[in-house]
Amino acid sequence: MIHTVKIDDKTRNGKKIINDLRRYRSGVEFENPAVKGIVPEGYVTGEEFESQVKENINLYCKKNGIL
Repeated sequence: MIHTVKIDDKTRNGKKIINDLRRYRSGVEFENPAVKGIVPEGYVTGEEFESQVKENINLYCKKNGIL
């Protein structure tokens, strides 16, 4: 059976768990989306985020009579 676990590696306990798990050569596999190139659903690029923010600001300003 394979278990998927999310560990926050920014916390002290998360770092300790990851260090403990790295000791095992078999039975433990780490998946890093940044390395694999698989982007999780809902993530956007910086350019996409910037264009969405600009569009939202323009809509807000037009709705409230600022522009």
